[in-house]
Amino acid sequence: MKIELYHASKFGNGAKVAEELRRVMEAKGHQMNVHHIKGADPKKLPPADLYIFGSPTRMGKPIGGMRRFIKKVALPPKTKYAVFATHGDAAPDKKTGKMPTEQEMERWRKTIPLMDEVLKEKGLVKVADKKFYILADTMKGPLKDGWQERVKEFAAQIEP
Repeated sequence: MKIELYHASKFGNGAKVAEELRRVMEAKGHQMNVHHIKGADPKKLPPADLYIFGSPTRMGKPIGGMRRFIKKVALPPKTKYAVFATHGDAAPDKKTGKMPTEQEMERWRKTIPLMDEVLKEKGLVKVADKKFYILADTMKGPLKDGWQERVKEFAAQIEP
């Protein structure tokens, strides 16, 4: 399978996920190229069996660069895609010290649903998604322990 991955990593966390995913997929015999969106033209993506889009989360949404990129993506209907997002991990409320519930956290984790909405409107077909978490004390990372195992889970979802 030929895979093209486009990420919008700002602090390097999404790039780490992308490179680990490439390592895992190539070990399984797939060909995979990884690109930052800054160096790519969304209207001229190379042919592939699967496209993967990865974005950090800002204010609960994909960052602006990724939103603009996927809106301009020109791929034929029924093209397969997968998405991943990096999110801040749950942290206690600064005033109350109370940890948010999973439902409360999901209200701030709209990156994947918003990316899906744009890509599905283009007629693309989703095959997988995965969330990766950044330690809560800084948006710069590092990724939360266990992220490599989550990459393997994501790779397993992707394989036909």
